[in-house]
Amino acid sequence: QAQLAESGGGSVQSGGSLRLTCTNSDYTSTSYSMGWYRQAPGKERERVAVITSWGTSKSADSVKGRFTISRDNSKHTAWLQMNDLKPEDSGTYYCATGTRLLDDVVDSWGRGTQVTVSA
Repeated sequence: QAQLAESGGGSVQSGGSLRLTCTNSDYTSTSYSMGWYRQAPGKERERVAVITSWGTSKSADSVKGRFTISRDNSKHTAWLQMNDLKPEDSGTYYCATGTRLLDDVVDSWGRGTQVTVSA
């Protein structure tokens, strides 16, 4: 099972940017997708973006044009570049890995990193 560590969360004003990093420190291959989910207080966890091992990505409609997911297989690391942040982007962001992440089948979760966007 993957050991995921997230970093890069913080507090920004509306319109600001943050870059989240997720590193997998327990892996046997690179044949897994990596993704970011978020959860706001009182709301269900939702998928933000996923990237497959071969680089195909899929993002939620609410973040298209603002967030970009990327990865480096040699470093077992994925990033989520978040631009033009809005207050509704606030929440705990979780890194996830899995071979069927595009179907929301998650094998491993990170502990999460907090993102707070003020108006």
